[in-house]
Amino acid sequence: MKQILQDMSKGGTAIVEAPTPQVTSNNIIVNTTTSLISAGTERMLVDFGKASLFDKARQQPEKVKMVLDKVKTDGLMTTVDAVKSKLAEPLPLGYCNVGVVNSVGKGAEKFRVGDRVVSNGPHSDVVRVGKNLAAIIPDNVSDEEASFTVVASIGLQGIRLAKPSMGESFVVTGVGLIGLLTVQMLKANGCRVLAIDFDESKLELAKKFGAEVCNPGKGEDPVAAGVTFSRGSGIDGVIITASTKSNDPVIQAARMCRKRGRIILVGVTGLELNRSDFYEKELTFQVSCSYGPGRYDPSYESDGNDYPLAFVRWTEQRNFEAILDMMATGLLNVKPLITHHFKFENASEAYDLLTADKSALGILLQYRSEPQTRHEHSICLKENQAYQSNEPVVGFIGAGNYASRMLIPAFKKAGAQFHNIATSGGINGVINGEKAGFAEATTDTNALIQDPQVNTVAVVTRHNSHAYFVKEVLKAGKNVFVEKPLAISHEELNEVQKAYEEAIQLDNPPILMVGFNRRFSPQIQKMKALLTPIKEPKSFVMTMNAGSIPAAHWTQDNQIGGGRIIGEACHFIDLMRFLADSEIVSVQARRMGDNNAVTITEDKAAIILGFADGSFGTIHYLANGAASFPKERIEVFAAGGTLQLDNFIKLKGFGWKGFKKMNLWRQDKGQTACSAAFIQSIRNGLEAPIPANELFEVAKVTISIAEQLRQQ
Repeated sequence: MKQILQDMSKGGTAIVEAPTPQVTSNNIIVNTTTSLISAGTERMLVDFGKASLFDKARQQPEKVKMVLDKVKTDGLMTTVDAVKSKLAEPLPLGYCNVGVVNSVGKGAEKFRVGDRVVSNGPHSDVVRVGKNLAAIIPDNVSDEEASFTVVASIGLQGIRLAKPSMGESFVVTGVGLIGLLTVQMLKANGCRVLAIDFDESKLELAKKFGAEVCNPGKGEDPVAAGVTFSRGSGIDGVIITASTKSNDPVIQAARMCRKRGRIILVGVTGLELNRSDFYEKELTFQVSCSYGPGRYDPSYESDGNDYPLAFVRWTEQRNFEAILDMMATGLLNVKPLITHHFKFENASEAYDLLTADKSALGILLQYRSEPQTRHEHSICLKENQAYQSNEPVVGFIGAGNYASRMLIPAFKKAGAQFHNIATSGGINGVINGEKAGFAEATTDTNALIQDPQVNTVAVVTRHNSHAYFVKEVLKAGKNVFVEKPLAISHEELNEVQKAYEEAIQLDNPPILMVGFNRRFSPQIQKMKALLTPIKEPKSFVMTMNAGSIPAAHWTQDNQIGGGRIIGEACHFIDLMRFLADSEIVSVQARRMGDNNAVTITEDKAAIILGFADGSFGTIHYLANGAASFPKERIEVFAAGGTLQLDNFIKLKGFGWKGFKKMNLWRQDKGQTACSAAFIQSIRNGLEAPIPANELFEVAKVTISIAEQLRQQ
């Protein structure tokens, strides 16, 4: 598989070869034949990538504020690393894809192998898309024509929000690709249309589609033109498809509209509005969201749950189908919009044109390679790689943000030999695999686990897959490092424990490790050393200012992420268990009560743990605090002294003989030391860095806490 990626740090555009994704439930795999470059969106992304760091910051002031807040809480160096890492992530380009179905996942049987389909897949010769994000192409619509479906749906959704009726006068401001399609659809709806743009060539096309035109670049007044066009009554509606920082399109729209006119923003403009313009006319202003209902809803796009047609007549997919029907009946003519053709292999030339020629409209990429040559589930990243079999040879399952930013660099620093990296979609594995020095990237996780050269596997996937992968790795007799949690239910945990107990009967028993990195941080190690001589019980107060995560995020889904107590608070349960150095014997938990103001209450909870030696502690896991407040604070009270750790940067001792403080220049939560301890234990035949009985104890307690909170 080959895919186009945009370097957001330096601005380059490249074709990257990656393993073909596996077909999954509610998805289809498509062999691409044609894709359309979205001139407006993709030009903006390419220009942003080429901009200096200063210009990037200037374009995103809200992100600058987030960075400054992070500096205050996490420190300068940690923040700099995070920003560099974010900019280093290449971005897939494109969302207008046409191709032929190669395979169909469970639940997507409405599609058949061989169907021609349009989808919002990227510029890639093979794409995997959700069943609700694709539509079958009518026989009399060509691939080139169908490639305009998704961008046309953006305009169509704006029209649906405007609710035009036959005979009304409408203005389309900005007649680029989406604007010209919008002009045609309004005409098909029986509306009179005035097109406004500075580009005379685009206005000529608008004329051919039946619109009257206005060019402010020639000194023509858009407001006067609109009033005249409406025969003095005022425009019924304005659809803004322009991309500009200027406030003029919205201001002009308000001033040319009649009373109770409608203004729909499809593009991007400045939004410093004059209240009186809207107040005196009682104007309606609405921002249109992409292709229509379902956009950005994981239940619709990822899980394949459609909205009932009787209640939501037009969704993303049904908008796609409507556009295709208009093409099939001749109501929508996209052929005049096609300005350039490029072979997919010459995509860099297409993007050079895109940035150099602002008049370019329909730039098509054509894919002519044989489909069977595109489907490789493993590809070589590094030739002739040799391994020392008595050393850790590691395969990674997962290459998301945490794996790429933290875990892979930590394993590399510890001297791990990287063999292969598996991801579901393929492309992340290649990006991070090449950067870290892996020999192979794959989308076949079973092959990775069974590879005889691999003796150690790191699992860094979504939480609901952790237990399964850990079991499979243990069954293969290999060492396994799993990023927390170990499991998200007691049933899963029991299965993992059974697999572990069987695995340790082997002649060379594997090591099981969970990524409880905080206990390995230098300041926690110092606290542990200070607490060890104290024989009386200790009292702990741990505060996690977790920050809000949307209810729709996968970590909040109990079936996928397990919820934030299982997925994240487990860190602090393990940390308290480590510092207390005693078995957990009692658990109490209380969450925020049900109310009408807060949807998710489980991530606002207090947990009290009791230990066999008499120690006790409270964990305040709170997702309703300020981002400017330190994210993590740990306090220990014992034998007349107090230790306080703020955000893994500043450690203070109060009344502690021989210790006052231990401060770091850079936040250190122990990821590097945790990984090094795991690798060293394999290399030197040592005991596991965290005893298995503690791993299972903490996992069991964590799941029980989550269940207790859900029963309240």
